[in-house]
Amino acid sequence: VMTFRAACIQLCSTTDVAENIAIVDGLVRQAKAEGADYVQTPEMTNIVQRSRKDLSQQIRGEEDDPSIRAFSALARELGIVLHIGSLALDAGGGKIANRAYLFGPDGGVVVRYDKIHLFDVDLPNGESWRESSVYVPGEQAEIADLAWCRLGVSICYDVRFPALYRAYAHAGASVLSAPAAFTRQTGEAHWHVLQRARAIENGAFMISAAQAGLHGDGRETYGHSIIVDPWGAVLADAGDNTGPGVIVADLDVALSADARQRIPALKNERAFRPPAAPELAKSA
Repeated sequence: VMTFRAACIQLCSTTDVAENIAIVDGLVRQAKAEGADYVQTPEMTNIVQRSRKDLSQQIRGEEDDPSIRAFSALARELGIVLHIGSLALDAGGGKIANRAYLFGPDGGVVVRYDKIHLFDVDLPNGESWRESSVYVPGEQAEIADLAWCRLGVSICYDVRFPALYRAYAHAGASVLSAPAAFTRQTGEAHWHVLQRARAIENGAFMISAAQAGLHGDGRETYGHSIIVDPWGAVLADAGDNTGPGVIVADLDVALSADARQRIPALKNERAFRPPAAPELAKSA
């Protein structure tokens, strides 16, 4: 079977883990009722908390995490692939992981992925982020082999690093994902063009659930959970709706091969010598 129904769960995650689990449970059940075979949630599904101290007090290690137990059981009960965009988890030694999980229809973990690229930026309005001061970066790209396709897994800021998705495409992924908690400022400027570009240049579907609205820790996220086809057409978009919701679209995986035949960029790719780096200024 080459077709499946995908759903994105849009959230406005709170600073309370138990509350977020309950909200996700209801929305995933709604997505299943709408016929979804694969359901994806955003980055930081279990908690959005900017204070490292408060975050550290709320989260648990993988073996003790209540959201992992709940979402594994939910995937098994509903018989779906449940892709949790990411969870904040205690990684031990004072480190925190930003980690994605894909649960199969049996509730087992198909793949786990730690966010590789950390959001260390200073934005024009004074908004500043240093994810590297809180999270430990991942080093391994991960593909999930699903019943319908190979799925390349990433998280949020990763979407700005095209080489990751190119590697997934070369490894046979026809569906890509970048569940996110994009800030409103960067989302308004870049969200749609980045999602469509990653789909177009790789001839792959792009599925990205997003956080949306004003969160308890003071941040504002852009939303616009989105599903894009391999030709760059937007199949579903949560639009300007802030807060929780569900979008669905039917994906015909054969369209990936079709797009790659029309524009064979993966085959046309050629190795090249990079330009010389600028000569380093000689120290005085």
